[in-house]
Amino acid sequence: MATTAEFRNGLCIQHNGEPWKIESFQHVKPGKGPAFVRTKLRNLNSGRLLENTFTAGVKIEIIRIENRKYQFLYSEGNNYHLMNNDDYEQIMLQKDFISNVEFLKEGNNIDVLFHADEGMPLSASLPLHVILEISHTEPGVKGNTATNATKPATTETGAKINVPLFIEEGNKIKIDTEKKSYIERVK
Repeated sequence: MATTAEFRNGLCIQHNGEPWKIESFQHVKPGKGPAFVRTKLRNLNSGRLLENTFTAGVKIEIIRIENRKYQFLYSEGNNYHLMNNDDYEQIMLQKDFISNVEFLKEGNNIDVLFHADEGMPLSASLPLHVILEISHTEPGVKGNTATNATKPATTETGAKINVPLFIEEGNKIKIDTEKKSYIERVK
């Protein structure tokens, strides 16, 4: 058991029977009354954000989290089969368990957060940037480049994204998976 004095950004705690990650915290000592800690917590199961206030000195349970690299092998309906890069153990996760799954292609690596004591996966996320090939887009119209004009395009994974007019079918592009936006063309 630990106390609120040990709070730091990124710390994972057990709160109300669920695992939470501290996104931010602020220790407040008002002139009148006891000190307290204002926090923003993210639920590791659902991704929900919660603002909570803890009384200073209250006991909390810290949980150990492990980040493991997995390779995406194939999908079967809503199930995604992944292989651990270290020991080749395979696991299966639901489609909605993986964030930004529309940018996931076979052979790509993803990070899976595990509750270290229970061995249970908590969340899975793609790297910040991925490189995908454009499978379909309309040709850009010459003369429409006065400003940062974009057009819709479809990637090899089926994800829809807006790209600049000069991007053509077959080009490879770098995509920001968090913002779901085009970054640059890759040669």
